[in-house]
Amino acid sequence: MNEQINVSKWTRLKESLLFNLLRSIPTKFIGSKLRNLLYRPIFAGIGQSVYIQYGVEFINPSCIQIGNSVQIERGVNLDASGHQNNRISLANEVSLSYGVDIRALNNTSICIGEGTFIGPYVCIAGPGHVKIGKDCLIAAHSGIFANNHIYTDPMRPINSQGITCQGIIIGDDCWFGSGVKILDGVTIGKGSVIGAGSVVTKDIPPFSIAVGVPAQVIKQRDGKELKKDLLVETPPYLKG
Repeated sequence: MNEQINVSKWTRLKESLLFNLLRSIPTKFIGSKLRNLLYRPIFAGIGQSVYIQYGVEFINPSCIQIGNSVQIERGVNLDASGHQNNRISLANEVSLSYGVDIRALNNTSICIGEGTFIGPYVCIAGPGHVKIGKDCLIAAHSGIFANNHIYTDPMRPINSQGITCQGIIIGDDCWFGSGVKILDGVTIGKGSVIGAGSVVTKDIPPFSIAVGVPAQVIKQRDGKELKKDLLVETPPYLKG
């Protein structure tokens, strides 16, 4: 056990030295290519034509998978620390704008589908699992939080009562306006649009437009009146 701990500490030290050496090299010269090449052996996987700007921080890279043609801008933080089964997965052509913060903690997976754009200063956090589909657009300062504090006992501090973590599923081709918040346990159906500043506390059916605090579905994307049966159950293909 002590030997495993020492190996882990040595691995973390080497990773830290490598990141500190490479992350400040300007991108417009050779920085991105050097990072792409030299980071490769310590990640779970890095695809081809990956663009990593300066100032990006990775924690526990052996649990981080990066697909082909992924773009990661300056100030991004990808944190998979705390558990060997943590996983952050960025599919092909995912784009993370500057200041994005993704944290997969305590046996958590956060998976972002192909072609999805994550805007500036978006926060995505476990410890519940988060699955974001393909071709989604998530605007600046949005938050996706797959956990919730338990606060039922008023005689105890909230931080000692534990948390729930049901997870969040976001279908393909969704668009979130600026400042949207998605809370734990929510499934958002394929093709849905969530208005700027909305707080989503319950499931949203596919191809819906929802706005407000808490978010309410106001119509379907085809302009037709919302059918009541669409609000009853999450589509089976989003439950897996």
